[in-house]
Amino acid sequence: MRTDPTDTGGLFVRRRPGTAPVRYRETPDAGSARRRRINALLAAGLLALMFLLNLMFWGPLPAFALWIASRVQYVTDNVGLGLLAGFCTLLLVLFGGLVVLKRLDALWILVRRASGVDQRSGVLPRVFGATAIVAAIGFTIWLVFIGGLGSTTVPGR
Repeated sequence: MRTDPTDTGGLFVRRRPGTAPVRYRETPDAGSARRRRINALLAAGLLALMFLLNLMFWGPLPAFALWIASRVQYVTDNVGLGLLAGFCTLLLVLFGGLVVLKRLDALWILVRRASGVDQRSGVLPRVFGATAIVAAIGFTIWLVFIGGLGSTTVPGR
């Protein structure tokens, strides 16, 4: 009976269009061991690039949007226009970054499959979670030790 949710794409009636499992006529050529190693290194490089781009979401991109907002406010002498420009810039760079990251994730899946790994899903959610942890730790270190809280017992610090 074809009512198993894993067989029907999550529905109990029938499979959604385009969700059928991939079936090859014959087993694809795995390539040489050297080619698989090169693809594995390329996949690791793509993963590092996704990590760095995702880390930019937690600091440099919002700072860039704030800088644009300050420039617009300075030139026009209008705070509202500066806020609008900063908000629009932030949305543009964050959504544009997500588009780039999603395409890199799809490319990472293809390269991992070419390196001989049966990769079926992307790594972007895990990369996002890891960068959130790194950014939180970095911000805490900055706040406590470098720029932030200071001492309430010692004046001037």
